[in-house]
Amino acid sequence: MARLDLDNVIKHYGSVPVIHGVDLHIDDGEFVVFVGPSGCGKSTLLRMIAGLEPITGGSFAIDGSRMNEVAASRRGIAMVFQSYALYPHMSVRGNLAFGLETLKMPKAEIAARVGQAAEILQITHLLDRKPKALSGGQRQRVAIGRAIVREPKIFLFDEPLSNLDAELRVAMRVEIAKLHRDLGNTMIYVTHDQTEAMTMADKIVVLRAGKIEQVGRPLDLYNRPANRFVAGFLGSPKMNFLEVTTDAGTASLAGSPLGLHLPAGRVTTLGLRPEHLTILVDGGPATPIGEIVVEHGEQLGSGTLVYGRLPDGQRLTIAVTGQHSIRMGDRLRIGADPRHAHFFDDDDQALRPAEPATLN
Repeated sequence: MARLDLDNVIKHYGSVPVIHGVDLHIDDGEFVVFVGPSGCGKSTLLRMIAGLEPITGGSFAIDGSRMNEVAASRRGIAMVFQSYALYPHMSVRGNLAFGLETLKMPKAEIAARVGQAAEILQITHLLDRKPKALSGGQRQRVAIGRAIVREPKIFLFDEPLSNLDAELRVAMRVEIAKLHRDLGNTMIYVTHDQTEAMTMADKIVVLRAGKIEQVGRPLDLYNRPANRFVAGFLGSPKMNFLEVTTDAGTASLAGSPLGLHLPAGRVTTLGLRPEHLTILVDGGPATPIGEIVVEHGEQLGSGTLVYGRLPDGQRLTIAVTGQHSIRMGDRLRIGADPRHAHFFDDDDQALRPAEPATLN
């Protein structure tokens, strides 16, 4: 196990900056997920930690020791790649043992490590098979096993589940989380899938354009995003963003007062997650947002997604529990849970109201 510290870490490709002064502390034994859209720099940052990419500026340390100039093989790190990178002509046993054989490790020690890794990953019965005879999930287990046999202080995962189908992705998420609980090593996991980030991480690092937008525990980021980007990136379906105006402390949506306690005279954005909206009926709670015209409805069995348009053209997605008969063109009154309202200023930064949010 190990702790990591990144201090003003910078990466340039030639004259092009791609990582802009990243500061990050990762505690011993944490499972940290780097998440963000394609091209945000998460894989580049991971490769810099691994020693596969040189650091242009700043400092990277493991347990207090500077690693900038230390070779990748001496950092105590093992990396699992998206492509599995298995040797097709070798058996599973051979793939697991190969890296240790190149280190001239005694055969008895290699056999013990391979056997232990195979048992942890439940692939003992596959040791004599070639990669072509394995499923995608089994190949991923072998790739993880190659990292385990090295007994590293730190595991790095670079989008390891991207090549798997939806069912296998869920199963492997559970396997990797269990692996972390069993081994207790520090793990850093890169993904563009916010569901993986929310379900696996002790701590999420949200990246955009080579900069950290926010760091925190999954539910902290979900419930108190620092800005509109984080609010929109975490959550599925995505948060609704509605343009509102404020005057003398009163907020209006499409000209209708909402009674939101916000800074006066500030044009803001109101953020409402789909699960915090509801379809109002006569006698329902007095928290109206407005009336929508239904454009589409999706029946999910346990719930229903409703896509609609407000009179001013702004669109809403509503997630309601249960099965509802929704047709295109229906008019529905929509209400919100004011306790879960989010507000953003002109710079897309989160606003914290002086008083608890209310919707009159």
